[in-house]
Amino acid sequence: MISIMHHTQSACTLLKALIAEPSFSKAEDGTATIIEQYLQSNGVSSSRIGNNIIAYNKHFRDDLPTLLLNSHHDTVKPAKSYTRDPFAATVEQGKLYGLGSNDAGGCLVSLLATFTHYYDAELPMNIAIAATAEEEISGTGGIEMVLPYLHNISCAIVGEPTLMQMAIAERGLMVVDAYAAGKAGHAARNEGVNALYIAVEDIAKLRNFSFDKASDLLGDSRLSVTVMETENKQHNVVPSQCHYVIDFRLNELCGFEEVLQQVSAIVSSELKPRSMRLRSTLIPLHHPLVEAGRALGLSYYGSPTTSDKALMPFPALKMGPGDSARSHMADEFIFLDEIEKGIAGYIQLIDNYINKIHNPDEA
Repeated sequence: MISIMHHTQSACTLLKALIAEPSFSKAEDGTATIIEQYLQSNGVSSSRIGNNIIAYNKHFRDDLPTLLLNSHHDTVKPAKSYTRDPFAATVEQGKLYGLGSNDAGGCLVSLLATFTHYYDAELPMNIAIAATAEEEISGTGGIEMVLPYLHNISCAIVGEPTLMQMAIAERGLMVVDAYAAGKAGHAARNEGVNALYIAVEDIAKLRNFSFDKASDLLGDSRLSVTVMETENKQHNVVPSQCHYVIDFRLNELCGFEEVLQQVSAIVSSELKPRSMRLRSTLIPLHHPLVEAGRALGLSYYGSPTTSDKALMPFPALKMGPGDSARSHMADEFIFLDEIEKGIAGYIQLIDNYINKIHNPDEA
C-alpha cells in the first residue's frame, strides 16, 4: 500500500499546480483539467460535468451505500493587499503560499489522495470523489449540477479548512431584498412620502428583532442590514423607493420561511428573498461518521460559515486541513504538514467509519 508520505508528496505537487492555474468561480476549466490528469495518472477514470470532476472506486457496486468526498477548486479573486504573486505557489519555512492554498486546495488534494488510497480496495461500501466548481459564489454550476450524477450517496465528507475538527452544523444564509415604498416630491416644498424614512424606521425594528431559538452548537441566529440605496441621486427629490438588503445567518433551529414571516410582520417594507438554497444543516452526533471521528478524539462544533454542505440532501460532515481564519486573506498559505496530517486524518476517520458500519457490535 502506498505510504502517507508518498500521498503527501503527490498531493503537494498537485496543489502547487492548482495554485499556478487561476480558477476564479465560473472559470475553473484549467484546474478541472489538472484534476482529471491527476486522477488519470493514478489509474482512475473520471467523468467531467461542466467544470466538476467525479470518480468512483474501482470496485463500485450499485447495491452498496456510497461515501462522498467533496471539496472545491474555485477561488475568490486575490485581495488587493497581497504582497506575493498569488499564483506563484512558493514554499517558505514549511508554508505553501498561494491563492486557494488554504481554501480549499489543501482539503481538496488531501481528499483526492485519500480517494486514491482506497481506490483499489475491496470495501463494504463505495467511495466517490467530487471536485466541484462555483462553491465560492454558491453557483448552480457546482455541487448542484453534480448531484443528479451521484449514485446512492449515504453521507459525505466536505473538505473545508477546520483544523481537522468536525463541523457538524452550519449556519444557513438567506439574503433578502427589502423595498420601502413612499411617494416622490420636491424636498423644498416638503412634498411626498420619504421612502428613506420608512426604511430607517424598519431598520430600527430589525436592529431590535430577537430570534427565539438559540442553538447549543451555533448560538443565536442573527441578521444584519448591509446595503441601503434610493433610486434617485438628486438632493432635492424626496425618494419614492428605498432598497436595502438584509443578511440573515440562521442556526439549525430556524426555518427560512418561518423567519421571513416573522420579520415581514414587523416592517412596512416588501421583502423578497433572493434565494432559500443555503439552509442551515446538522449531522447528528449519533451518525456513524461523527461517532467514528469522536472515537479518534476529534472535537465537534457549529460553523458560522456556509459551504457546499448546505446544498447536499444527505448528511454531511465538514472537516479538513487548514484554518478558516486564513481563508480569503492576503498572502494565503497552508502548512505542508497540515496536508500530511489531513490525509492521515481522513484515512483514520474512514477506516473507523468502515469498521463501524461493517462491524457495528465491535465499534
